[in-house]
Amino acid sequence: MRILIMGGARFVGLHFARAALAAGHDVTVLHRGRSGAGLLPEATHLIADRDADLSVLSGLRWDATVDVSAYFPRQVRELADALDDPGAAGRYLLVSSIAVYDTPDAPGYAEDSPLVRADGPEADEITVDSYGVLKVQCEQAARQRFGPDVLLVRPTYVVGPQDYTHRFDHWVQRLARGGEVLAPGRPDAPLQVVDARDLADWMLDLLTRGASGAYHAATPATGTVGDLLDAVASAVAPPGTTLTWVDDDFLQAAGLTNRALPLWTTDPLSLATRTADSAAALATGLRLRPVADTARDIEPFEPLPATLTPEQETALLTAWAKSRAESGR
Repeated sequence: MRILIMGGARFVGLHFARAALAAGHDVTVLHRGRSGAGLLPEATHLIADRDADLSVLSGLRWDATVDVSAYFPRQVRELADALDDPGAAGRYLLVSSIAVYDTPDAPGYAEDSPLVRADGPEADEITVDSYGVLKVQCEQAARQRFGPDVLLVRPTYVVGPQDYTHRFDHWVQRLARGGEVLAPGRPDAPLQVVDARDLADWMLDLLTRGASGAYHAATPATGTVGDLLDAVASAVAPPGTTLTWVDDDFLQAAGLTNRALPLWTTDPLSLATRTADSAAALATGLRLRPVADTARDIEPFEPLPATLTPEQETALLTAWAKSRAESGR
């Protein structure tokens, strides 16, 4: 296949490009040239800013287009406009998100669960409140411009090597240091992840088989924060490492957010949507490596500026122990 990747120079797009090239496909990556220098020498590189000028696409055709960088519906429409006709994109795959869902009725919800309302104006910036709505509007634009047979992939938290957000990586690095580790909230709070390499291999297989429709990409709906931290600890933590679970209320009273403690949330909608049923994806060939294996492949990085320093973590753990002792817990 001839495949166009919109945003193929980092993370999910990069892993997909590598998978497609390894399988012998003809790959074109469109990116701004900021993070793709020296990467993917076997691919054709088109340097363009999708928010400014996509005329570089005019007159070209592909068998499939994988869009990993559409966050606004106008970007989907502008991509369609830049092509000579919608058929020039071939099969269109949009990487969406489980953030498209309204609060599910129960854990283990399927792809036909109600989406958040998206009939209002299109936001011009991404916020906690606008992200899910924008992704729904991107899906709507995809169907309108590329037809009903588009592929909509809705992953949960994507993890793995080259993740520029470092949300999962933070816990790998922290547990690798050992000692007493502050674990936020409840160990049974839901959490699902998917390794970007598994996601890439599966998306390529879907395209190769001509699949269409919406699919979740996630570990089982029964996954929890405790499961994830235990798996990471089993892979990287030195002997004697312990997890101390600190209540949500205590952390919020201390002014903590998920920027300080990545993957932690108390938002009811976020917690509810972390229980997506991945049965449809698994039935079509999604294969999920153990979280411990992903943890072993994470390379060291500079700590995120907003995360807890060792001194702050120690102070919080001391205050938490004192509060428990005073309450007799």
